[in-house]
Amino acid sequence: MNKWTRQIHRWLSITFTVTVMVCFAALAQEEPAAWVFYLPLPPLFFLLVSGLYLFALPYTTKWRTRRRTAS
Repeated sequence: MNKWTRQIHRWLSITFTVTVMVCFAALAQEEPAAWVFYLPLPPLFFLLVSGLYLFALPYTTKWRTRRRTAS
């Protein structure tokens, strides 16, 4: 599961980077559509969720290991 989560996090970061580049390309137009600037928000939200999960994973693993050895 950890490898799968890291791959999803990696692909989400690529998606986020591409959507930010699209926003900068839209700025080059005379009147960019307002909705274009909301495109990076969904990948950013999922990056936050997967990043927090990956951050907490080592701590929860240590907690579970200690809990199993104590039983």
